[in-house]
This record gives sequence, structure tokens and C-alpha cells, in this order.
Amino acid sequence: MIEATMASWDQMQLFYRAWLPVGAARRAVLLFHRGHEHSGRWEEIIDALAGPETAVFAWDQRGHGKSAGQRGHAESLAGVVRDAEAFARHVCSAYGFAFEDMFVIAHSVGAVIAAAWVHDYAPPLRGMALAAPAFRVKLYVPLAVPFLRLKQKLLGVGFIKSYVKPGMLTHDHQQAEKYAADPLIFRQIATNILLDLHDISRRLVADAGAIVVPTLILAAGTDWVVETGAAREFFERLGSPIKQFTVLKGFYHAIFHERNRHEAVALTRTFMDECFAAPSGGAGLLTADRGGYTRTEYDLLRAPAGRRWALMRAGLRVGGRASYGLRLGGDAGFDSGVMLDYVYENRPRGFTTLGRLIDRKYLNSIGWRGIRQRRAHLQAELRQIIAELHGAGRPVRVLDAASGPGRYLLETLAAMPDIPSHAILRDNKPENLDAARRLAAQLGVVNVTVEAGNAFDTAALAAIEPRVTIAIVSGLFELIPENTPVAACLAGLADALEPDGLLIYTCQPWHPQLEFIARTLINRDGRPWIMRRRTQAEMDALVRHAGFEKVRQEIDCWGMFSVAVARRRPH
Repeated sequence: MIEATMASWDQMQLFYRAWLPVGAARRAVLLFHRGHEHSGRWEEIIDALAGPETAVFAWDQRGHGKSAGQRGHAESLAGVVRDAEAFARHVCSAYGFAFEDMFVIAHSVGAVIAAAWVHDYAPPLRGMALAAPAFRVKLYVPLAVPFLRLKQKLLGVGFIKSYVKPGMLTHDHQQAEKYAADPLIFRQIATNILLDLHDISRRLVADAGAIVVPTLILAAGTDWVVETGAAREFFERLGSPIKQFTVLKGFYHAIFHERNRHEAVALTRTFMDECFAAPSGGAGLLTADRGGYTRTEYDLLRAPAGRRWALMRAGLRVGGRASYGLRLGGDAGFDSGVMLDYVYENRPRGFTTLGRLIDRKYLNSIGWRGIRQRRAHLQAELRQIIAELHGAGRPVRVLDAASGPGRYLLETLAAMPDIPSHAILRDNKPENLDAARRLAAQLGVVNVTVEAGNAFDTAALAAIEPRVTIAIVSGLFELIPENTPVAACLAGLADALEPDGLLIYTCQPWHPQLEFIARTLINRDGRPWIMRRRTQAEMDALVRHAGFEKVRQEIDCWGMFSVAVARRRPH
């Protein structure tokens, strides 16, 4: 067994254990521990789980075990999910595995983290086993969640000590004693993490259809910690064609530390072996626009709306008389480039104080907050890539295939004047091109070409000379329900890029206001703004098919908007 540490996305040092086979390893198993615990708790069942030619890696979540961070605390659970992505990519780079060689086994809170990682970052894993997933924790106190939200708002983040006694976790008295005596177990949890767990779990259960990774769920027959019904609901909505749900009768919550844990281990091992024996999936996602989970959702949104939506549309029209943002959306379309630029600017305007208050609320809606976080992620990725290319002595040539006014790109170039660069901003709307020219002049950015162009014209993109080293497509694919034009754009960008050039692309895998938008807002063409979501797995499959390899990703804490970077593979 090897003990090591790795630097996560924010340089936080995460501790992990690795059990490597004597010979070459063909597959990897990643272990996610339950809340309060640590990676060492898996040690007794490693031999039974691993098998030949299998490497096993178990990590300590930040604030747990031997990892850095305040005990039982993290800034957000989304940050811990991002740690999972960082840990898995570390295993890939340090030990020579691909995601397709990996299987995940996760317990309780760790199972929610694993499911969120698979949903939000879409690693093409071979499969996963979720044991007693904590999609709905039994808090027992009525209105506990609203009370904790209010308490946190008034007093800040606090801690809650677990009510669960060791004897409520397992029938195995020896294991219960070990749990009670383990100095690395911290039995408190920060309130923000508990609330994040509640919110992320609701999203995952609601959108489980987006997950296509083969999944085994093991539920305890008597669970004092979590409600099995939430795991059952998640399972029934799962989009994976290969899935299994098993209730282990006579088990308490600590499934892998129970008296008859060999039953859970055997079920997990059998499912894992079957997943590795089967070919890896994902090809069907290329045609997800023609039928499937999000296509069905899209078709339902296109159905006639009820009377209540007509009343809401009328209310927005009234508000639009006073709010500049609502009026702009009504005139140009809420998905237009000028609307996006207004959201980025984030300066409420309107007729009278009431109009400005309405505009502030409009600009502060969760969707627009997510869009601004997307811009922050875009600019951070751009800065990093530009610095890396310049440091490697490579030219910085940027193409934005559908730039709109191009604010995020132009602001980034303006902030890096010492690095020689050139950018091509393309768009098919004259008003967007005019806005881009004005903004470039305002920011003093002269190394830029603003020109009309069709982002879906493969040949036109491929003809760009000299080839660029960075290509950007942001906020475009989210507006297009069909995959054929998306594939055409990606193919053109692949040809426009130098070998090892980098693609920055965005995706909207989730949005809590999808129906509200479809029923009340109009798009740039004056029609209802109805979006077909692409899951992250679908978007990544399209990018892989075009000849790219994803190298990293960012996503907001709500799981709405992602920004990913992919490297063009040699032809």
C-alpha cells in the first residue's frame, strides 16, 4: 500500500492511499468514503474488491482523514466534487489509466459526490457502485433544512454533530468499536455542506436521466441515516441502460462494515467485472437530439402552454416598460448577443427607482448569475492558455466562432497587453459585430479582426489561415437543438486549429428555470426561447467525435454552465 498526496484544483493537498498489483494493472477502482470517515476505512475489504490486474485508489476528502482543510468543512460541496475530478485526473496522469479503465465505489455522502461528479463532469467511466447514497438524509427534526438556512444566514456557517451512534451503523460490534475509537473520524459536519448535500441531491434525483454510466445501487434494509426511497427514485430515473438496485436485508447504513459485508462486496465485484467485460458505451449520445432523455423534455416544452404562463408573460411585459433588461430582451431576444453583453455588464437600469429594482432582480436571477460565472471561468481558462502558449514559445492566435460582442475575449486581451496575440471575432449578426468593434476601440485592443461568419460553415472555418492555436465556441451550442450543425462547427474548428491546439467550449447540462424560460421569454428570432439541454456526457461525446480530447473543465456551483478545454488530437 502506498500513501501519497496530490495538489487539487486550488492547491489543497489531498491525501490518498493506493494498492497496486504486483504486475501491470489494466483497470483502476476509485473509492469514495462516507461522511465523517477517511480512506483507511476501506482497507479491510481491498483484497476482496480488487482482484488481479487491478489498482485501487482511495482518497480523503478535504477536511477529512489526513487531507488538508478544516475538519468537516469545505467552502462548498461543489468544490469537493471538483476535488473528485482532480483526483481522478491525477490517477490517470500519474498511473497511466484512462477514464474508460475506471470503476468507482462510493458510500453515503461519497456516493452523492461520485454521482455529482459523473453528472457534472461526465467522465466516461466503466461503471460505478453507490452504497446507501445520501440523497436524502434523515434529519428527524421537522423543518430542519429551512431552519438551518435561516441560522446560517444570520449566524454564518456552523457545525452539527452526528446523532448516529456506532451501533446504528453496523451490527458488527467490533466494527462499531473501531469506528468509535478511530481518531481520524470527525463526527461533525459544516452546515453549508449539509445544505449543499440537500440541494445537489435534489438536482441529481431530478436529473438522473442525464447519467448513462452503468450503475449499481446497494441500499441497506434498515437505514437510520438516509431514506432509501430517494435512492430508489434516483435509480428509476437513471439514464443508464445497465443498472441494478439491490436492498441488503438486515443491513444498517455502513454496508461495507456490516456483519455480512461479504454479500455487498460480492455484488459489487460481480457488477464491476461485468462492466469491465462489456464494451465501453457513449456512441448513442451522438444522436441524442433525435430521441432520448433531453429530446423528450424538449418536445414537452414545445407543447402548448397553460393560462398561468400567459399571465406571467403579461406580467413580464408590464415589467418591461420600466426595466431596461426586460425591454431589451423583448426587443432583441433574451438569448441575443446584446442581451448577453448587458448581463455581463450587470449594471441595473430602468425607468424610475422601481424599474431599476425590477432590473436588479432580473439581472440577479439564477440563470444570469450562472452566465456571469461562466464568463469568469472562460476568462480564467483564456488567461491560463494564453500564458501557457506564450511560455512555450507558441503563437497566440484566437478564433471565436460566434463571438457576439466578444466582451470576455476582448477584456482578456486588454488585460494581457505584453503577450503578442491576434484574435478573430466572427458572428452572423451585424449589431454584434458593431458592438465588438466599439468595445475593442474602447478597450484599446488593436490586434483583433472582426468579421462576418457562419459558425456552422465547416469549409469556411477550415479555410482560416494561418491556423489558430485557440478556438472558442461559447454559448452557441446551447441555442441549437440539433447535433448536425454542432458537429459541423466542431469539425471546422478542428481543421482551423494547429495540431495540439486547444478548444474552449461551453455546455448547459442543467437549468432550474427551463420551463419558465420556454413559456415566457422569446429568443433572438422572436419565437419562444425553448432549449434542448445537452448533458455534459453528450457534449463531450460530440467533442471527442470531432477529434478532440478533453483535458479539464469548470462548472458553477449550481451545475448549470460548464466551460471545458479540449486538445485537438493529431489526425
